[in-house]
Amino acid sequence: EVQLVESGGGLVQAGGSLRLSCAASGFTADDYAIGWFRQAPGKEREGVSCISSSDGSTYYADSVKGRFTISSDNAKKMVYLQMNSLKAEDTAVYYCAALIAPRFYGSRWCRAGVQDYWGQGTQVTVSS
Repeated sequence: EVQLVESGGGLVQAGGSLRLSCAASGFTADDYAIGWFRQAPGKEREGVSCISSSDGSTYYADSVKGRFTISSDNAKKMVYLQMNSLKAEDTAVYYCAALIAPRFYGSRWCRAGVQDYWGQGTQVTVSS
């Protein structure tokens, strides 16, 4: 059974940094993608950043390009999201999600609606 567990959320001042971690387990194949999604009150859940386990391809939402970096350790099955220059607008619950065989989804592979598994979420609050 696939399980995803997030950690690293918390309270940080604007301009600060935070690193989120996602521990993945239970995958029976090597072809999958792990992504970070966030949802603020009253807003749709959106894809922040995703990474493919097979070729290392990455995706970043325009709102976080240049500030966030996704990375992975395939041996440990860990995915990280380094968040720098945080803004109040980054405040949200951040979720880790997994998609099996992402190559079949083309440009939609980092959309919330196609993900197969979800973690429980971790709160990130940025104070201004």
